[in-house]
Parts: sequence; structure tokens; C-alpha cells
Amino acid sequence: MQRSKNDVWVGLFVVLGMVAVLFLALKSANLLQWNWQSTYSVMAKFDNIGGLKPGAAVKSAGVVVGRVARIDFDNESFQARVTLDMQNQHPFPKDSSLKILTSGLLGEQYVGIVPGADEKNLAAGDLIGTTQSAVILENLISQFLYSKASEPASGAAQ
Repeated sequence: MQRSKNDVWVGLFVVLGMVAVLFLALKSANLLQWNWQSTYSVMAKFDNIGGLKPGAAVKSAGVVVGRVARIDFDNESFQARVTLDMQNQHPFPKDSSLKILTSGLLGEQYVGIVPGADEKNLAAGDLIGTTQSAVILENLISQFLYSKASEPASGAAQ
């Protein structure tokens, strides 16, 4: 009787541990989100979104104010169309601008929103016109190497 009671407790402890590890893995991969706050959706178009993924944060001044809901390709403008779910408690002016930024040197990408000065706020379905695409590390390296290759040699005889 005592042994089976201990087995039940050990089994329960193991199951709770596995659930906790699964929760932490999903939370750290940004795949698990609980949001009970009401949101409104806005759209933006980018020339290049880099490694941006649905579920990525939308931040202003380092504070999460929304999430990337969806990423599509616009066949007419040949750009990436990003749908953002913004929290109602954080209204932004209509002339706000968006940038795709990276946490650290090689960290995850997120959308940074810079508030504008318009008196009217963004509403559901609005298109944010001012965007800045992601900085692609490979493009920066190739530009640097190309500029170095096109410079004349400094030790060349004259």
C-alpha cells in the first residue's frame, strides 16, 4: 500500500516537471502567448522582413505594445505585408513609423514603432506607410568587402 502511494506521488511529480519544461520551451521560443487584452489590427509593407516571424513583439521604447499577427506576400507591390495586433491601451498616431530591429547582434527580430505627431490615432485596418526594412548582416558584410576591394592599395608605388 505504501509503495503504490509513493509511486503515484513520484509519477505526479514527473508529469508536473515535464509540463513545466514544455511550458518554458514554448514560452522561450515565443510560441506560447496569452493575451486577454483587446487589440486592433494594422498593416504595414516592407521590402525585406529578414527573419521576422508571426508572434514577434512590437515594441515602443522597449515595451511590448503588440505582436506580429500575420506575414503575407503582396503580389501587386512585391513586398511583405505584415499584420500587427496592437493593444488598445497603447494608441499611436497615424503618422507613426515602423522599423524591423534585432535584439542584440544576432538575436530575434522584432518590430519597433516610433510614434509620430499626428492628432489622429491609428484605427483597425489602417496601413502604416513609413517603414524601414530589416538590416541583413550578409548585405552589410558584402558592402564592406566590396568597398574595400574598390579602394586603391595604400602601399602601391607611385
